Amino acid sequence: MFQDIVVDAPTTEGIKYAGSKLKLLPYILQLVRKVKPHTVLDGFSGTTRVSQALAQTGHRVIANDLSVWSEIFGKCYLLNTHSPEHYQPLVDHLNALPGRDGWFTEHYGGEPNGGCSVSDDGLKKPWQKHNTRRLDAIREEIDRLPVADIERAVLLSSLVLALDEVESTLGHFASYLNDWSPRSYNKLHLQVPQLIPHTEKHSVHRGDIFDVLPQAEADLAYFDPPYGSNNEKMPPSRVRYAAYYHLWTTICLNDRPSVFGKAKRRVDTSDTVACSPFEEFRRGDSGHFLAVEAIARLLREVRVQHIILSYSSGGRATAEELNQVISSVGRVVEVLEIDYRKNVMAGMRWTNEWISEAETPNREFLFLIQKS
Repeated sequence: MFQDIVVDAPTTEGIKYAGSKLKLLPYILQLVRKVKPHTVLDGFSGTTRVSQALAQTGHRVIANDLSVWSEIFGKCYLLNTHSPEHYQPLVDHLNALPGRDGWFTEHYGGEPNGGCSVSDDGLKKPWQKHNTRRLDAIREEIDRLPVADIERAVLLSSLVLALDEVESTLGHFASYLNDWSPRSYNKLHLQVPQLIPHTEKHSVHRGDIFDVLPQAEADLAYFDPPYGSNNEKMPPSRVRYAAYYHLWTTICLNDRPSVFGKAKRRVDTSDTVACSPFEEFRRGDSGHFLAVEAIARLLREVRVQHIILSYSSGGRATAEELNQVISSVGRVVEVLEIDYRKNVMAGMRWTNEWISEAETPNREFLFLIQKS
């Protein structure tokens, strides 16, 4: 029953995130320890919690994600060389700015309205106006400050983390709560992020993982691709990470995009724009799910000896299909099965035993794969 779980995960920071690996960090680090790598590729770094944990446990990290806000987090936690004291005056300056009406208040701010978040335009809002006014002032000031790219990333990370503490959502921006959450009444307050001492030459990329693989020289790859839902009736726009977290993208870019729908999403997160192949819900000409074909290509093209692959029981790939994909590139050294609602790990006697458990709801599997 895996009584040898002794790896303590270091403290990490991040936003509320569907599929967060915060609770799985001890298990991921346990598998990493078995391989003893120096350089690890975190191919879908998301909130960068895994990258942060790897950096703090002595590994060189190559982080990659399609999202601009993930790149901002990556620069903040992996590339910064300044001390927290360097940033405190800048954060104090931003916190002291008076709020003002601007683009974010116009689209995403609401009045207290007796506890109801529905505004005069009939739409629910993710933040109260007393905080979007502060967002408008702080975001504009960050672009005005004479700071370097990585310093700017630290300030933007501080802003995003602070906004995450006062939002009124279920943890994403595809829809908003009808009644204001208690935290939305709190005042937006920035803090210096928990910066990581710079001891390795990490790198941060924002792009298609298949463009990054040819240049990534690593000992181990950790892959947590964004699985699409296995619910045939679920529109892809409801499960795309770009759609869930469109506001973090807009805040990082400050590009005031055209928006649509009740949640005022960016137009570039609509169904008509191509999404990640890992989130595809359709089958290809071969009869296989496109998402499964993408995982097969991923495992085939990565140039490492070992891979840790995260797989959720709610994903598109069936256990048999995924088993075939893994077997085509190497062998499973170890499988960890975790009930992620209870954060409990189940035991397995054999590495192929997971297939019978794969349809059980709320299960997450971590495969340690050795490539042939």
